[in-house]
Amino acid sequence: MTFEQIKNDDAVRTYIAHADKTLEALGFTEHSFAHVTLSARRAAYILETLGYPAGTVELARIAGYLHDIGNVVNRVDHSQSGAIMAFRILDRMEFPPEEIAIIISAIGNHDEGTGIPVNEVAAALIIADKSDVRRSRVRNPEDVKVDIHDRVNYSATHSDVTVDPEAKTLVLSLEVDTSISSPMEYLEIFMKRMLMCRTATEKLGLTFHLDINGQRLL
Repeated sequence: MTFEQIKNDDAVRTYIAHADKTLEALGFTEHSFAHVTLSARRAAYILETLGYPAGTVELARIAGYLHDIGNVVNRVDHSQSGAIMAFRILDRMEFPPEEIAIIISAIGNHDEGTGIPVNEVAAALIIADKSDVRRSRVRNPEDVKVDIHDRVNYSATHSDVTVDPEAKTLVLSLEVDTSISSPMEYLEIFMKRMLMCRTATEKLGLTFHLDINGQRLL
């Protein structure tokens, strides 16, 4: 079973689209195909760069794509409901139980409220998800003056994750337009996520760093 089968499944695409509609109604930033595709690609990049087997990389890619489907139920406990939904999908598609277990453990542990990096796939998913900050996630640029989450995302003109296996580092690099938002505002709302990224990075045997506008903050 492959990522492409998951990506092209009609039910999966429906759940992702409706989950994003739910979050739009609640006032959250974009959590649709752009976010889950980036999460899938970044999670796979992390493990691939570290030399993990192709099968494990594929599981990270799938977990990244499915991780937010639980938002269709409710934002509260969406990681757990998403894991249950993913189980039903993967079981229907006859994924091996061992692979299902790894994927749903990662999905069920990606939220900063309750999650921990229980395995390498979970660690890669956490980093991929929490590092997605970008201007295009903001639905209404007019809200940036009053909503700090929109303002911080809108100020991010570039973000990237770089893994250096020899130096044993993982760096989240951001370019921020400080006329819109300051690095301090980013840390104000995302510090818990960054600490979770640090824990996830350590699970992979690496050291986490956060660079904003060329300055190392963590």
